[in-house]
Amino acid sequence: MLISPSTLRTFTENIFKAIGCSTEHATLAADVLLRSDLRGIDSHGVARLSGYVRLWEKNRINATPNIRIVHETPTTATVDGDAGLGLVVAPFAMQIAIKKAELYGSGWVSVRNSNHFGIAGYHALMAVEKDMIGFAMTNASPLVAPTFSSERLLGTNPMCYAFPAGHYPPVVVDLATSAAANGKLEIAQRLGKQVPEGWIQDQHGQYTTDPHALKTGGALLPLGGDRDHGSHKGFGLSATVDILSAVLSGANYGPWVPPFVAFLDPPANPVGQGIGHFVGAMRVDGFRPVDEFKSHLDNWIARFKTSATVDPTQKVIIPGEPELEAEHRRGTHGIPLVDAVVTDLHILAERFGVEPLQGL
Repeated sequence: MLISPSTLRTFTENIFKAIGCSTEHATLAADVLLRSDLRGIDSHGVARLSGYVRLWEKNRINATPNIRIVHETPTTATVDGDAGLGLVVAPFAMQIAIKKAELYGSGWVSVRNSNHFGIAGYHALMAVEKDMIGFAMTNASPLVAPTFSSERLLGTNPMCYAFPAGHYPPVVVDLATSAAANGKLEIAQRLGKQVPEGWIQDQHGQYTTDPHALKTGGALLPLGGDRDHGSHKGFGLSATVDILSAVLSGANYGPWVPPFVAFLDPPANPVGQGIGHFVGAMRVDGFRPVDEFKSHLDNWIARFKTSATVDPTQKVIIPGEPELEAEHRRGTHGIPLVDAVVTDLHILAERFGVEPLQGL
């Protein structure tokens, strides 16, 4: 089904309001999810909406949080999200980082007691709008086995770096530190497809292409897949995200991170509070004039775009380009939703008395 962005936005806002979110929070949370769908990151858009509702039903998401700073220096802060939607908590933290950067050149904020925050790119791009370099990362439910391990000890732990350009769109490096995001497994499950080898291992540590392998004790693999292909580097990146997001903030880390799915209870022996994030902003003019930086980044982009390629029909893709192309296309022609997601959203509409979605 193709849905217009405005229709999907209104529907999503109404669901968040129905669980008790303020208009301000509902609008912001819907914007984060919609941006994901517009940018073609279907795994983190409205497909997650029913998951947030189920967590709210289990009293694991607070619809009316008192988000606050609990520790602060001129350039740093720690924020307690009061178990609120990460879709709301992370932008709150990024606004603090931006304000500190405006005053002192850079701002860094760690977050505890939060929940899933959507796509990291949304938060990093907030800084780009102010001619700053944006950083955003979060830890997540333990689904990834470190190199050589059979235990799920880390999340997909995404990180994003966003850089403002001039003539060209921003360069947005937004990636999971696992071989694949869990959302891609969920998409494969809905479509009844297998996944590439190197994404996951079964409960015995053997490669499998079954997207349901996590349900039987399997694990996602770090970026790289195995040691010969650099999985120790993916493990190191994931560890960095976990430490900055949670060990630094006082959130849960490693195997103690609470699961996103509501049918699994959080660990009985938490080492912190909720899920953790880490966001930052740096003023470009703290290093050189903004126009100079943008001009040279444009030059960097142009050179890479004209790179000779092995296959003449292919081109070098600048980080962030596919998402921007999707945003233009879907903003004009509508957002495609698979049947399983449409069914979930119809169930939500019926339960909360919200007008159901109508396709284009």
